[in-house]
Amino acid sequence: MSKATYEKLRAMRLPAMAESYQQVLEDPKMEALAFTELMAMLVDTEWAARTSNRLKRLIVNAQFEQPNAHIADIDYSPHRELSRDLVMQLASCEYLEKARNIVLMGATGTGKSYLACALGLEACKRSYSVRFIRMPELLEEIYWAKEEGKMPKLYKDLDKKDLLIIDDWMLIKLSEEESASLLEVIHRRHHKKSTIFCSQFAPAGWHQRIAEDTLADAILDRIQFLPDPP
Repeated sequence: MSKATYEKLRAMRLPAMAESYQQVLEDPKMEALAFTELMAMLVDTEWAARTSNRLKRLIVNAQFEQPNAHIADIDYSPHRELSRDLVMQLASCEYLEKARNIVLMGATGTGKSYLACALGLEACKRSYSVRFIRMPELLEEIYWAKEEGKMPKLYKDLDKKDLLIIDDWMLIKLSEEESASLLEVIHRRHHKKSTIFCSQFAPAGWHQRIAEDTLADAILDRIQFLPDPP
């Protein structure tokens, strides 16, 4: 009977529970446990395993540039002018619930990407889906998606991400076609999903890197100072 139960648990895709059940059978001390206690232990084991596996999948799928970035390791030295209270507030992921965006600005080497990855990891811990991508890579994905007629799929894949992190934002000047495609990406997430923009330039400098004024206005309008959705 015990062997059959073990195999059924495996067949039902409950591997952690199956292994825990096997360990219970091999440990005489477990006979003292009440049925409810034993069942709770088996369920907790399976739950913990699934939670751990889901977190691992979310982190892998996020494609973080720095997957070992952690909020606890952030440097708050005075010269960085980084608010611990603000970082901890962002780490709570409340902005994701409100579909708010974050703009991280600073020169090269100031730790923007690390902070973004650390915030992304916190989002993964709360079961949010995340995608990290550098802007040149995003533009390349858009280019090839157009060449292969797969833009609807790319848009849909990006739409699904609860948090999109775009590093090196506005590092290079955009063509009009690139600007229009980028507007579509941002527009589809507007008031629906959150995006973190890591840039060396203040938003005033972004306008100069977008090919057409109306496109620039539209992109910035959907990123900055967004009101709460009605």
